[in-house]
Order: sequence, then C-alpha cells, then structure tokens
Amino acid sequence: MYRETKAPGGPAGVVRCLWEDTGTAPKRIVPDGCVDLVESGGEVFIAGPDTAPWTWETGEQARGVRFAPGRAGDVLGLGADELRDQRVPLGDLWGREGELLAERVLSGAASLADVVERRGAGRADREVSELIARLDRGVPRVSAALKRFTIGERQLRRRFTFAVGYGPATYLRVARFQRAVGLASTATDLASLAFSAGYADQAHLSRDCRELSGMKASEFFRARK
Repeated sequence: MYRETKAPGGPAGVVRCLWEDTGTAPKRIVPDGCVDLVESGGEVFIAGPDTAPWTWETGEQARGVRFAPGRAGDVLGLGADELRDQRVPLGDLWGREGELLAERVLSGAASLADVVERRGAGRADREVSELIARLDRGVPRVSAALKRFTIGERQLRRRFTFAVGYGPATYLRVARFQRAVGLASTATDLASLAFSAGYADQAHLSRDCRELSGMKASEFFRARK
C-alpha cells in the first residue's frame, strides 16, 4: 500500500525519497522532520513539517516528494518555519506559476520530481546540515550537538528553525521518535525499544509517543510489528 523509491537525479541531497500510497483507508501521519510536495485528491500541495499527528481523513491515493530535512526552503523559496503544521496548495505558494505546475502534474504532463527539478535549489547551509546530522546520530541533548561550531549558538538556532521548520530541541524529539518507529518491528518490548532508540527510559518514550502520535505507546508500536 505504501512504498518509497529513490529520487532520480535532481539537486543532490535535496530530496530524501519519492513515495506512493495506494491505500484507501484514513491514515495517521506522525512528525518526521520533513516537508513533502504531495499530489492527492485532485490537488497538489505542500505538507509542512509537523509537530503533532494528523489524520488523512479522505483516504485518497497519494504520491509525493519528500524533501530531506532542512532542504525544502531551497526549492520552495521560503522558510520551512512558515509552513509548520500547514497544508498549502501550490497555487497559494507560487501564484500563477504554481497553478500552472499543479495543472501539469494533475494532467500527467509533469511529475512532482519534474517540479522540484524545474525550481532548482541553492547550496545547503553547511552548519545546519552538520547540526541535523549530529541530532540524527542520537545525541542525548541539544547542547551536546551544539558544541564546536564556529558561529554563535543563537544564529545557528535561528538558521536551523528557518531551514527545518522548528528548533533543534523539537527536531531531536522527532528524530528520536522516528528512530523508535524504525526499530519497532524487531524490539521485544517497550523498555528495550526505548533503550535502543536513545530514550532515558520507557516512560520517556511513552510521553513522546503520546504527544507525537496521539496514541499510547503500547497501541502505536503494536501496529508496527
């Protein structure tokens, strides 16, 4: 029902993957630190970085381009923080150009990947990319990831929020939760899952799961076995 494929060509490091969901049931979407360009239900829109779960009520078939964390703004032309927790039609974002591109995608004359390639992208913010990589590696707290940068912490935090959509602390929580999601199928219980994903304890995992998925950890991770 859901599958991901590697993005063909395009600006290096900008797109994490292409995805397609052919299911028809409503879906619970949890934060993953990414921005997506989506085609579904006769619309083409941007799904901004989420800080809470949302349910795709329509169950429409969908396909999308998932940008790598911190890179969507290079293509979209604005800070990811302006898209946080929002779904924005392409026409609202880019005006007439966006409307025409959406029409081409919906008619089959262009793909979502074509849209991304057409817009192009600038260079990644080197310091932000390094901070994302450190947070993804599973540091216990943001302060550990912020050490030994040559720019000031306040400036780096501001640039990070602009590029990713929210600050390093929120991103760390989202990245850790996604790590738990990826490990859920092999974990024997919640305590071992919490340890493997980098949580302080099972209670820590349960709190984050409740906030980021809207479900109890026992229910949420059971569905991923």
